[in-house]
Amino acid sequence: MGRIKIGVNLPPQRTSFEEYRQAWLQADALGVDSIWNWDHFFPVTTLLSDPSYIDDPNGAHLEAWTSLAILGTAVKRAQVGCLVHAMSYRNPALLSAMAKTLDHATAGRLILGVGAGWIERDYAEYGYDFGTAGERLRNLERGIKIIKARWATDQPPPRNGAVPILVAGLGETVTLRIAAQHADLWNGYGSVEVWAGKNRILDEWCERLGRDPAAIERTVLFPREQDLDTIEDFVAAGATHLIYRPGMRAPLHFDVVEQLLAWRDRQNAGAA
Repeated sequence: MGRIKIGVNLPPQRTSFEEYRQAWLQADALGVDSIWNWDHFFPVTTLLSDPSYIDDPNGAHLEAWTSLAILGTAVKRAQVGCLVHAMSYRNPALLSAMAKTLDHATAGRLILGVGAGWIERDYAEYGYDFGTAGERLRNLERGIKIIKARWATDQPPPRNGAVPILVAGLGETVTLRIAAQHADLWNGYGSVEVWAGKNRILDEWCERLGRDPAAIERTVLFPREQDLDTIEDFVAAGATHLIYRPGMRAPLHFDVVEQLLAWRDRQNAGAA
């Protein structure tokens, strides 16, 4: 088992920019391993992980990439990323240049999180073609290939030759195959049983494609406090990077994050 990491997912919604900035700085000061925003244009009113969550659909929301660029350079220790950028929203060749620039600006702390996208309102109101799930997944894979090709040719290259790519999603036929082929990290969510099953399928795809499964860091999102009693089960199932969402609106409370960091330190000390 690798070193355990604890990350936080801080939604850039229902907050002022200064309040949001303070949350990033507080998380970094506590010693989290990673800080993530998300890529939407309006507050998320229904979460896949919590269908009972309903709130004002027209509240304040900050844009993902500009927030990440500003705050990723403001924090000094944590890795930073988006969980995740929808490939449809930005030309992938341009995204490659944006990512490598932020990679240099953060001294190599950027993780480029990408996904196919899923909230139709974001697409419709901002003029993007929503299409079918299959079309969005094909666009995701095509975009990853373009990004990697640009990193191999454009100057200057990323600090370490490439920026780590995280692919998020649970689809067994396409998404996990894309992750097995292209990702440095995979993010999933759901119950331990669901996550563990998807993790096994990711391993199977790696074997079929000739990729070492150990080359992909396994991450899991904890969107609710009641999921915290399962963290050791997730670790036993193969997760090494646990990402907790401390809230859906400001002010965000970090008491649970502090507990997770203390647990992380005990785990890592015991494994040393």
